[in-house]
Amino acid sequence: MTTTLRAALLAVLLTAFAGPNAGATSRIKDLANIEGVRQNQLIGYGLVVGLNGTGDTLNNIPFTKQSLTAMLERLGVNIRGQTLRTGNVAAVMVTANLPPFGTQGTRIDITVSSLGDAKSLQGGMLLVTPLLGADGNVYAVGQGSVAIRQEACGISMLGRRAIGRAA
Repeated sequence: MTTTLRAALLAVLLTAFAGPNAGATSRIKDLANIEGVRQNQLIGYGLVVGLNGTGDTLNNIPFTKQSLTAMLERLGVNIRGQTLRTGNVAAVMVTANLPPFGTQGTRIDITVSSLGDAKSLQGGMLLVTPLLGADGNVYAVGQGSVAIRQEACGISMLGRRAIGRAA
């Protein structure tokens, strides 16, 4: 038997024979860990659009311009050599925690953080963003409007989206 299982069985036996007061102070889930059961951290890179002029300055943040150009070309729009002048887009990192027993279609909270010099993500829409696990596989996809979390010092550069889906 594994050490964790032995510790859990010992805890159960001690609780059963120690009397009614001992059982009220300790729970098995507080004393034992089931091996392999944990949350999985996910990460992805995406674009938030529709920012009404509060997005990245595309001339100062080259990766936003590169990402926007690549996305538009994948959609069949050729903009190579043209000057992009829009502050309606921001490059973002997207993070999430996948619960231990999450199944396909499980909704999860995701956090959206600006990478560039965007003033605000308020009113923006996160485009489809694959979320990768530590092994490089896609475990979820995030997409949808961004809700801004209020903080004591005002609006943070952190958005929250509650519609990630386990893949």
